[in-house]
Amino acid sequence: MPVPITILTGFLGSGKTTLLLNLIPQLPQSYRLALLKNEFGDVAVDSQLASQRAISGVQELLNGCICCNLVGQLGDALEQLRTEVAARGGGGGPDRIVIETSGSAFPATLAMEVNRLAADGYLLDGVVSVVDAENWTGYADTSYTAKLQARYTDLVVLNKWEDAGERRVDDVLDRLGDLEVPTAVVRSDRGRVDVDVLFGLDAKLVAEGAGVGGHAHHHHDHQSEVEVLSVTFGGETGSRPSLNLSKLAPLLSEAPREEVYRMKAVLQSSDVPTSSDGQNAAAPADSGQGLVRYVLNWAFGRWTYTSSPAAALEDAVALRMTVVTARGEANTWKRELQRGGFLELHDMAGDLKVERVD
Repeated sequence: MPVPITILTGFLGSGKTTLLLNLIPQLPQSYRLALLKNEFGDVAVDSQLASQRAISGVQELLNGCICCNLVGQLGDALEQLRTEVAARGGGGGPDRIVIETSGSAFPATLAMEVNRLAADGYLLDGVVSVVDAENWTGYADTSYTAKLQARYTDLVVLNKWEDAGERRVDDVLDRLGDLEVPTAVVRSDRGRVDVDVLFGLDAKLVAEGAGVGGHAHHHHDHQSEVEVLSVTFGGETGSRPSLNLSKLAPLLSEAPREEVYRMKAVLQSSDVPTSSDGQNAAAPADSGQGLVRYVLNWAFGRWTYTSSPAAALEDAVALRMTVVTARGEANTWKRELQRGGFLELHDMAGDLKVERVD
């Protein structure tokens, strides 16, 4: 499977490193997270990051901005990082790479460069912009880049809102709304955001049972800005059901990304799945024309299917899916899924269970 890449951007002092430090404890202990930094950061904080057990490698791109004069060096830096992690981990590369950009970086250019490197085994999972609710309205007036960062992103994390006051927070939300882009906005809890919102599904998280069925990382409280649905869909006991992917396709293409943040699933089907970029997922060579197990990762309107050749098919279950929604949207999407039309099996009736995870 390709290495997923999460781009983390935001203006100076917005709290990107704090977000990372709060993210690490939520990951499985064996998870190999690598960091590519393009930021003149605090030495003590950088040392703290590098000493974390879950940080398997750190590379820095200095003396320039990663989205302009350093963009051509991105491929080499990623390859060095992958080699460094493999050497430390006994041959295994990183499970995910986070690119933390400088405060002046323009994320769209960087995202396009990551997409260009797809043939080298990388996959853009999402662009996350951290916004400082206390100070953003001031520098948003003077910084064109700050506005671009908030506009060309998949998810805005509203940071430092707890002490800013509701009037200041409402002002920030109004200014984000003026950008006229349906971008998801989630408030952090003192710099913490659930990993299921920031990261999509990858091979290691599937193996650890996180995000699909396990819900290992949910610690919701009254400040939670997300809600979670657990979906199980299958056939009769002893059957080998095949999910109808043509019925699932409208859900993937039409779900509003400001309401549904993530869909993560393990499924089995005899259909050939197509990712949002139009590419068909290749089935394992030994699958013949039968059922194949796939991993589906949907993030903010983009999705990929990846075959899982080493995984055994599951009796009677065609789909296990986690749906992460904005606050107040879970019940709506529970009804949408239960109403029918999106989830169907080939040649047999289906048994659907949709539950809230609290």
